[in-house]
Amino acid sequence: MSKSSRRLLGLLVFGALAAAWLYAASRLWRTSVPDDLKLPKVDVGAIVGLSELHRAQHFSFVLDLFGLAGLLLPLIVLAFYAKWGHRFIGESAAGPIGTGMLLAMLGIAILWIAMLPSQLGALWWLRRYGIEKTGYVEMVVGTWSALGFEFLGICLTILIVMGFARLLGNNWWLAGAPIFVGIAILVTFVQPYAFNQPLEGHAALLQTEQRLAQREGVKAVPLRQINVSATTTAPNAMAMGLGPSRRIGLFDTILDGRFSEPELEVVVAHELAHHKHNDLWKGIGWYALFAFPIAFVIAQVTKRRGGMMVPLAVPLFLFVYVALPTLTLPIDNAFSRRLEAEADWTALKATNDPQSAKALFVSFVRTTNENPNPPFWDPILFGSHPTEAQRIGMVEAWQAQNGG
Repeated sequence: MSKSSRRLLGLLVFGALAAAWLYAASRLWRTSVPDDLKLPKVDVGAIVGLSELHRAQHFSFVLDLFGLAGLLLPLIVLAFYAKWGHRFIGESAAGPIGTGMLLAMLGIAILWIAMLPSQLGALWWLRRYGIEKTGYVEMVVGTWSALGFEFLGICLTILIVMGFARLLGNNWWLAGAPIFVGIAILVTFVQPYAFNQPLEGHAALLQTEQRLAQREGVKAVPLRQINVSATTTAPNAMAMGLGPSRRIGLFDTILDGRFSEPELEVVVAHELAHHKHNDLWKGIGWYALFAFPIAFVIAQVTKRRGGMMVPLAVPLFLFVYVALPTLTLPIDNAFSRRLEAEADWTALKATNDPQSAKALFVSFVRTTNENPNPPFWDPILFGSHPTEAQRIGMVEAWQAQNGG
């Protein structure tokens, strides 16, 4: 086959893959929220109170500064490590893969040290507003202990990547990306089994969950309590698991009496909606869409250091491994916000209780101090959920469609 023929074939294959990627992305992007739904402008100050609004704005602004540091510091530190980290290569005789693991572990340790100031700053701010209870020494020790799991994760990643690279050369991504997707499926499936404490003291909510599940057309999902009140006051809930491992986890901080039973019903209906719409599978599918092109780009970039067959490329690998997901963060957040908005819409239809939904979102502002109407860039970088103003606006739009 001539060079021009190979180039044409390559373009055709690339075009077919790009078309398949766009089709899959468009399917995952669709939701049941009406496309023509217009959210009214919400006067948040009139709803939550001006003092509460100003408090939330001030709190969120400073916390966002620490969040920005948390995004930029890893890129800066790993950029330096990508440039000079290979100089440590001569200090190990652990073999290529072993040396690669050591270089990755060293990079993560350096990153941990560089991230401590912003993490301590964020903890100080959260403690000041009574949201976090963790002590500073406890946080440092805890993050150091968690570093062990980070080491295990990065060692597994390097083992997979370098192992396939030594077999397939720079085409390692063809085998590596499916493995990472498989790991994501496994983790999502087994995660709920770490939270097996039954819900206590909320018999009515257990019965409500079965009624709401029937309304939403989904099989009833076990409710589990997740105890976090020793370290935080922030309320939360989550849909977990796949198939037989599906659960709804309710933080004990949302069950402590600050939220009414009707508000908790809205929370349960929201999490049931995630299971109804297979959002955890959609999240894995979205991850898979980016896992393949990201792995391909990493393989191409690390060629300049000899490819992932040699440990010399590991510091550069770490930088690109962190930088690319950071670059795709805005679109990932936009995708997540669409799923969350759909869950809100489904919960409104299931509960038929817009007043409790609105009260819930106002309660979130008061218990988390999150800015209900942040500047435009905040959701782009940090917004996995619609803003509370948007969620209240959806309630009002639903009321307008359904006669108040």
